[in-house]
Amino acid sequence: MDMYEDKIRTWLDDSRTKAIQLLQKLVQEPSKRGQEGSAQAIVVEKCRQLGLEIDLWEIGDEHLRNHPHFYCDRKDFKGNPNLVAIKRGTGTGKSIILNGHIDVVPEGDHSAWQDDPYSGRLIDGKVFGRGTTDMKGGNVSLLLAIEAIVESGIQLKGDVIFQSVIEEESGGAGTLAAVIRGYKADGAIIPEPTNMKLFPLQQGSMWFRLIVTGKSAHGGTRYEGVSAIDKAMLVMKEIKQLEQERNEPLRHSLYKNVPIPIPINIGSMKSGNWPSSVPDTAVLEGRFGIAPSETMEQAQNSLIQLIEAMNERDEWFKEKPIKLEWFGARWLPGSLETDHPLMKTIGTNYELVKGKEPVVEASPWATDGGYLSTVGSTPVVVFGPGETKMAHDANEYIEVDRMMEAAKIIALTIIDWCEAEQL
Repeated sequence: MDMYEDKIRTWLDDSRTKAIQLLQKLVQEPSKRGQEGSAQAIVVEKCRQLGLEIDLWEIGDEHLRNHPHFYCDRKDFKGNPNLVAIKRGTGTGKSIILNGHIDVVPEGDHSAWQDDPYSGRLIDGKVFGRGTTDMKGGNVSLLLAIEAIVESGIQLKGDVIFQSVIEEESGGAGTLAAVIRGYKADGAIIPEPTNMKLFPLQQGSMWFRLIVTGKSAHGGTRYEGVSAIDKAMLVMKEIKQLEQERNEPLRHSLYKNVPIPIPINIGSMKSGNWPSSVPDTAVLEGRFGIAPSETMEQAQNSLIQLIEAMNERDEWFKEKPIKLEWFGARWLPGSLETDHPLMKTIGTNYELVKGKEPVVEASPWATDGGYLSTVGSTPVVVFGPGETKMAHDANEYIEVDRMMEAAKIIALTIIDWCEAEQL
């Protein structure tokens, strides 16, 4: 490995400026939902320059829409394709998927940004802009890793399958489409913003809606009515208790720095339309975390049973039951044994580059890894250069040093995993 390591290190050290310029170009092409095409075009051109085998297609056919794990409200995918680009091996080594998403979340309040959200400015070794950390910086690490191998003249035995997908932020339809298209492998790396930690476990999540009914009345005689807000607060208290109960079994080492491994978050509450009226309806919408070890149906049942129990024991809810609906996007959970060969391979190369053992934790959020592992039967480790706290935040940035380090670790992992032909 020493001869390969020297080649990879030297090429990447000499390519820092080129890496920054590629990331800046990607960030300066806003790729929010429905606008992924222009940024994807940059990635396609880069893959063509590397001599990779290109598969570019628009997702959304009936095969995908009818899949049991397709949860997506998007109707039109035209002009915003998925990309898979393959570096073929000689056919006798293990294959690897390098999966990244090109879509980014909206920039939010522009006044909260110190600069234009899509500036791509380089300041003190950091590139700023929406998507730098989540996860265009990670995508550049993947492309750099592949280019370092190509430019160093290293021939691999196994296939390297690079994926730049759409729709991760809205539920993973892009990666699901790639799995359905037949892209599976012996292992996969997803460079989401992990702070350079290794995440073998990823929680899943799904959105839910609760409709709580009250009885309207004049605010001056509010005692004649039943406030849907008051009733909704009772529901939220029970949900907090459920959250605590669901998290108790997850108190082990991989969650030591994750206060709530699988949160239940109430993200919105809508109720009432007049200050002097008792509200007769409250609508709660939230995100329900799924443990890596459970199915989506098992997670759903825990909330279903809670609502059924409340409807049974509360006199008001017996007459006006709480209604539960599941809607919107869902993300499948994923898990990998901490002693899996892929974990050992990337851990060894992390130590080689960083000079210390990696931190291994459970992911605090969902990724596309659940589709690769659950539907595609592909072992997944999530490892990337971005900072978790910067994802989706104003003034998002990524440290260039971390992006380059991640590229080195991933390149050396690819060489070990896929096996290099002897020079």
